[in-house]
Amino acid sequence: MRGLSNISDPNLLIGSASSDDAAIYRISDEIALVQTLDFFTPIVDDPYLFGQIAAANSLSDVYAMGGKPITAMNIVAVPTDHLDLDTINMILRGGADKVAEAECSLSGGHTVQNPEPLYGLSVTGLVNPHRVISNAGAQAGDHLLLTKPLGTGIISTAIKRGICSPELEERASKQMAALNTPGSAIAKVGLTKAGTDVTGFGLLGHLSHLCRESGVTAHIDSAAVPAIDPNVLEFIRQGCVPGGSRENLRLAKEFTTFASNLTEEIQILLADAQTSGGLLIAVNQSDLNQAQDVLYANGANIFAEIGVLTSPTEKPIVVS
Repeated sequence: MRGLSNISDPNLLIGSASSDDAAIYRISDEIALVQTLDFFTPIVDDPYLFGQIAAANSLSDVYAMGGKPITAMNIVAVPTDHLDLDTINMILRGGADKVAEAECSLSGGHTVQNPEPLYGLSVTGLVNPHRVISNAGAQAGDHLLLTKPLGTGIISTAIKRGICSPELEERASKQMAALNTPGSAIAKVGLTKAGTDVTGFGLLGHLSHLCRESGVTAHIDSAAVPAIDPNVLEFIRQGCVPGGSRENLRLAKEFTTFASNLTEEIQILLADAQTSGGLLIAVNQSDLNQAQDVLYANGANIFAEIGVLTSPTEKPIVVS
């Protein structure tokens, strides 16, 4: 967005400059709007499940900022000469059911014809401007927590190649369709002021944004970073790596120091492009037990303590 015309508005608390998950616009001292949109092509064959995953992914950006979604609008692009109306309706039904689960109002949308199907949401949420989770609030000494395991990009590729078991496919799909509601809960109690969700740029990419904006270095223990299944590493060895994940790793090598004995498979997993991935949040060490209770009580998939933040060093991420 560099070079585009824009106005200066003091109520725009967070815009595009900080690579955050959503924009934050202050309405009053106690209320701010959270605004975001996201959409993508199908990653599963089931149209209803695709709608659920795409909606959960879109809603996640509001939760990642500490907000509560209040309204959502459909973004739909479909090839009507290849998809029948029943299939299109199933995509929309999946999204609508996920929006309802979030206790958010589906208020309309827009549909266009397109050679390839696309679906997602434009979402508006509310957040206390003093409780926003952004990329910029982490401090040296904070611990990094992850609420979903990694590997959905790898598994999606394995599914397309027909080498993923139905059981693992179902587990990965359920994880991608799970809402990141713990983000709103942990922000409300003031346990974190920095975080993001792990999506297309992978764990390392999104973590680099947090480190850059907060002025810290992240020391990641690769053994503490969970994969959704041990087979993920075997899939990587078989070449089931999305192009986006390989590009993520190429870029990550510019800002990450990897231990000399770290395998390529682990490096790829840390850079794997996730769909509707988990929350990555920075929490003070003294608040870890309370944070665990809050996250689990609000539906967190896992509670993985994967590293610690320190004062800045030459590269913002160090992986042991």
